[in-house]
Amino acid sequence: MIGEIDEGLYSRQLYVVGHEAMRRMGAASVLIAGLRGLGVEIAKNVILCGVKSVTVQDEGQTVWADLSSQFFLKEQNLGQNRATCSLQQLSALNPHVLVSAHTGPLSEDLLLQFQVVVLTDSSLDDQKRFGEFCHSHGIKFIVADTKGLCGQLFCDFGEEFTVLDRDGEMPMSAMIQSITKENPGVVFCVDEQKHGFSDGTKVVFSEVQGMTELNSVGPVEIKAHGPYSFSIGDTSAFSEYERGGVVTEVKQPFVVKFKPLSDALLDLELLKMNDYGKVSRHHTLHLAFQALHNFVKKEQRLPRPWSESDADALLDTVRELNAVAQLEQLDEAAVRNLSYTAQGDLAPMNAVIGGFAAHEIVKVRSKVNIAAGGTRICVTRGTRYDGQIAVFGSAFQEKLERQKYFLVGAGAIGCELLKNFALIGLGAGEEGQITVTDMDFIERSNLNRQFLFRSQDIGKPKSEIAAKAAREMNPQMQITAHQNRLDPDSEGVYDYNFFMGLDGAAAALDNVEARVYLDGLCVKHQKALLEGGTLGSKGHTLVVVPHLTESYGQDKSSSKNAFPLCTLKNFPHRIEHTLQWARDQFEGLFKQTPENVNLFLSDAGFVERTLAHGDAEALEVLGGVWSSLTDLNGGGQRPTSWEDCVSWARCKWETLYNNDICQLLHCFPPDQVTSTGLPFWSGSKRCPHPLTFDPNNSTHMEYVVAAATLYDSTREILKNIRVPSFTPKSSVKIHLTDKEMQEDKEKQSEKAKLEELKAKLASPSLKVSAKQMYPIDFEKDDDTNFHMDYVVAASNLRAENYDIPAADRHQSKGIAGRIIPAIATTTAAVAGLMCLELYKLVQGHKKISSYRTAYVNLAVQYFVMSQPSRPLQFKVAGGNYTMWDDFLVEGRRGGQQEMTLGELLQYIKETSNLNISSLFYGTAIIYNGQEERHKQSVSDVVRMATKAEIPPHKKMLDLIPSFGEDEDDDSDSFLTIRYLL
Repeated sequence: MIGEIDEGLYSRQLYVVGHEAMRRMGAASVLIAGLRGLGVEIAKNVILCGVKSVTVQDEGQTVWADLSSQFFLKEQNLGQNRATCSLQQLSALNPHVLVSAHTGPLSEDLLLQFQVVVLTDSSLDDQKRFGEFCHSHGIKFIVADTKGLCGQLFCDFGEEFTVLDRDGEMPMSAMIQSITKENPGVVFCVDEQKHGFSDGTKVVFSEVQGMTELNSVGPVEIKAHGPYSFSIGDTSAFSEYERGGVVTEVKQPFVVKFKPLSDALLDLELLKMNDYGKVSRHHTLHLAFQALHNFVKKEQRLPRPWSESDADALLDTVRELNAVAQLEQLDEAAVRNLSYTAQGDLAPMNAVIGGFAAHEIVKVRSKVNIAAGGTRICVTRGTRYDGQIAVFGSAFQEKLERQKYFLVGAGAIGCELLKNFALIGLGAGEEGQITVTDMDFIERSNLNRQFLFRSQDIGKPKSEIAAKAAREMNPQMQITAHQNRLDPDSEGVYDYNFFMGLDGAAAALDNVEARVYLDGLCVKHQKALLEGGTLGSKGHTLVVVPHLTESYGQDKSSSKNAFPLCTLKNFPHRIEHTLQWARDQFEGLFKQTPENVNLFLSDAGFVERTLAHGDAEALEVLGGVWSSLTDLNGGGQRPTSWEDCVSWARCKWETLYNNDICQLLHCFPPDQVTSTGLPFWSGSKRCPHPLTFDPNNSTHMEYVVAAATLYDSTREILKNIRVPSFTPKSSVKIHLTDKEMQEDKEKQSEKAKLEELKAKLASPSLKVSAKQMYPIDFEKDDDTNFHMDYVVAASNLRAENYDIPAADRHQSKGIAGRIIPAIATTTAAVAGLMCLELYKLVQGHKKISSYRTAYVNLAVQYFVMSQPSRPLQFKVAGGNYTMWDDFLVEGRRGGQQEMTLGELLQYIKETSNLNISSLFYGTAIIYNGQEERHKQSVSDVVRMATKAEIPPHKKMLDLIPSFGEDEDDDSDSFLTIRYLL
């Protein structure tokens, strides 16, 4: 905990908004008026985010149509007040937020009690009246509304709203290579990474040696010269630059003046586009929403679903408004669609607009709209789906209920998707089915954004609790929960028969590897895929449609973003380097070495296999094993008492933070120069200094102990520990690059040392007295296990060696724990966008122009929808193919014997006019022209080539053919034979 912030609960959100913004948000009281689907979505997100209090106001009674999107209402609530019925479940979302209900009308006296007021499901007259009142009284005012497939959002944060951070990104920084002494001075950065600054950026300098005057100068405005240089003010009177230095961006606050709603309605420049191919639609809908309010005021009702007369009336009003607005082009189809679907209440649209609106409370301002057309038979039936039937019709509703979908992941996005699935009725019919799998268990840090979970669920399987919560929202849901990881080990469960029974899949995953694997399965089985992800306030969605769009594709991430080993080992210059080094130390000392010890004790062939990995690696691994099995008296490190543990830790401290640094400086003294005469310790190479252990230094002590409860006793033990003296060796070579390190590893021969180690490890007495060790898996979220204590102390000591600014526990946890920043608002919006594409998949749209890929950044009003990319084509024997094209071959037809390899080759030739020259199964070549294999069955050829049995669960073999000269040399794509066993 820091101050009043519950870091255990808000840990992922803190990496999005920061502590200061979190404190400001924690002081805000919010009024949300209207608690139908959109209102409850906003309330849910805001409560999860952690404001001070939320009051939900609603005078209305629950009706059937509310159940289409209001996930906290049930059938037994029909006829009861929406706000009071939802109060208990809203309160359970976050124990730190005071939630109350107000069932009376809105009044100015009520509004004065809040810092933020949100209106949903309100009239234009109320929006204007209360908007003017809030504007004049300094109350932040938000209007959010959805009508069918259209939505709008407006924000008025007053005459002078100060924005402290323009883009929500971390301040950029760069290491300095040199600075000229002239007017203007030019700063050159190391070419490891572009500085990222633009003209007008303000920066500060630190750790500059020589030209130290810059370290005390306030923010300096720069002019960018290129990706690695920029100019500053006059440096001619400063001292000569010597070495080092970091330049860091300083975010500048600025003031935004908001217009009240009455004025903003006349200003089309305030509209924010979400699809730049539909500008006229955006402008038209701006007028159409105003016309809709006029229609309701006059008729005392919304337009009837798919009523042409009502649509004509609404269009006439829009034309009247346009006489003043003077739009060049009216999108009349958009107006008609708004009229046709205005009575609709769709959970995915409420999720999108509700996510945006809630994030506006955590900051900004925008306006979005989405629309679709068609004709429908929309007779409401007095069911929970009436709000959806009003848009799509009852036949579509029945189709939704028959769907069979596979949801992978029940975390933040998974919870939001299951909520949407329950509300829209996906798989809720007798023929329908939702299968959800997630191998994780609920942790406290999940509760801030995975809203289907409560504190009493901690420790339980995510998939089971999420499925249970979805069934409570909609008892008709047909849902099965698994705890399987989706990978090759679960092929027996998620096999050919499973996938062929699906209509599609949805990925709610937090890593690229799993997304790629699921994507590959969907391509293989020709199934649609919905994919979405978030990173703080940023989000994206992708829809994959067989034969129409490209797939998610292969893992495009690479090791290029990994830190070079020589940088981590000898030349760190950023806190990220020291934290990764500390994580590596943790893994090596507490996980890998114990695992190696256990293998040595249980596997007689362990030593010989390790020797085959090369002398350098074998020496490190086997040396660690012997040392861990031999006590201190025998020259090893196996402790026999707590004093031994402290002694080992103290000596390890001396090795890492004194001896190793002394050795490095012996090889490369501080005044070392390169062959070109330049200082060796310059640019990204920081000259380190050894540390002297001080038991009064808390960081030094935390490394040795990592536990405050043991602090005093440890201090006494430390007084009696003798630390061996150290003398640097001239024979030690320090590697400057990873390539040099690898080359030396290959050259070095440690035969004598290895033979000595083998003899020691062969001693029978070693295993007799040895005990199994307990490898530790790094767990960042348990503050009682000392894992983060060790990493923070180890990293900050390393940073002290190299004069790198230390990182606090929160920052260290985010970097070392590789935490993905997350906030409920973005998650809700992304899940809503995914489900809007789901509607199109279920409708069966065949045109790629019907689908949209979305990219959003709620911090900067960035919301772009674009058409998905088509699959790349490649040529084989003059024919055009895509990744979706394959050959589905039944190995056994009509109960006959299995097809031979020769018959398979002939079948491909007859059906596709392609001659197969070779055939691969995985990495094995099963055919390369050997005629003797033609008479063997395909499965026998696979067994022979792989020297392994085909697993019983395998229903399909993926065979990759090569077509010799027929193949396009430029193609990196492959046709696949899907061979059904």
